[in-house]
Amino acid sequence: MQKNPVLPAHSSLVAIGDSFTEGMSDLRPDGSYRGWADLLAARMAARTPGFRYANLAVRGKLIGQIVEEQVDRAVAMRPDVITLVGGLNDTLRPKCDMVRVRDLLTEAVERLAPACEQLVLMRSPGRQGPVLERFRPRMEELFAVVDGLAERHGALVVDLYGAPSLADPRMWDVDRLHLTAEGHRRVAEAVWQTLGYEPEDTGWRTPIPATLPPGWVARRVEDARFTRQHLLPWIGRRLTGRSSGDGRAPKRPELLPYEA
Repeated sequence: MQKNPVLPAHSSLVAIGDSFTEGMSDLRPDGSYRGWADLLAARMAARTPGFRYANLAVRGKLIGQIVEEQVDRAVAMRPDVITLVGGLNDTLRPKCDMVRVRDLLTEAVERLAPACEQLVLMRSPGRQGPVLERFRPRMEELFAVVDGLAERHGALVVDLYGAPSLADPRMWDVDRLHLTAEGHRRVAEAVWQTLGYEPEDTGWRTPIPATLPPGWVARRVEDARFTRQHLLPWIGRRLTGRSSGDGRAPKRPELLPYEA
């Protein structure tokens, strides 16, 4: 007689990182961000009464800031599960010290792994296009570090980079840096399955059906809009040493019972 598999029973989750984990650009009707971590917490809470959740992520944070501002707070909470996604913002900077990124990510994992039952790392998704091609070597160097750390410290790795569905430009918001609501839903499903829960969507990796691409004029209009609303402000912040996360508090700074 075949035995039923033992399903996880996690009672708490702490998510740390940058805008990807904060939930940009998965907007709620009130203008706040939801995102994959909130979706994951909702699923886990539905299975476990009294489930607690904190999200310390803040947009724009570099790996050094995540280590300095978020890691100790997550360690002190001693949750069942910690998710860490960081370092990608560093790789997108014109000048990036990958040795320093590796050392800081290593420090983060070495401190987080003993503080929880399960640490979850990720190979972040990448949108098809010239930006990905330009920074692909750095991203893949970062992911190699993630894989090595996971093997040494017993962490799980969610491979979003290798998912064809998440490379589709239609899964990305108009800023070309953050996933849409559907993209975040698929990430939540990926983490859910990696943690050992029964799949709710076995096809999260499957690309959405092909559609006719927009015409030349529509593409040029969209390019101009992107440059004006997103690219130029991003360049301005880089030149002045500012970040979109300056002065922002974490979205859920305390490990409290989950409420949608």
